[in-house]
Amino acid sequence: MANQYKFKGVALATTNETPLLTSGSKEVLIVKSIRITNNTGNTPTISMDILDSSQSNAEFTILKTQSLTANSSVEILTVPLVLENSDILKATVSSSDSIHIGISYLNIT
Repeated sequence: MANQYKFKGVALATTNETPLLTSGSKEVLIVKSIRITNNTGNTPTISMDILDSSQSNAEFTILKTQSLTANSSVEILTVPLVLENSDILKATVSSSDSIHIGISYLNIT
């Protein structure tokens, strides 16, 4: 088993549900930090879900309608989040404003 610390940045400017991070079928991802930056003067909201492939693609809400203050950043995790067995972390923003998401995680294969 190999451990690798990784970072993934995602820029969103759409209201479509967008996959942010997907675990492989033989890996576990332990997400330590999800930092969201609103680069505009507007105040959109963001929601995040996990699509759990081990439970017949059931979708679970991990963040429901978090308001994003204008021109600021927020850390949304207070405890680690585990993705395994092809789970998908997804986000939906209420407007097409410029939102950046930084995800720091440990990849265990």
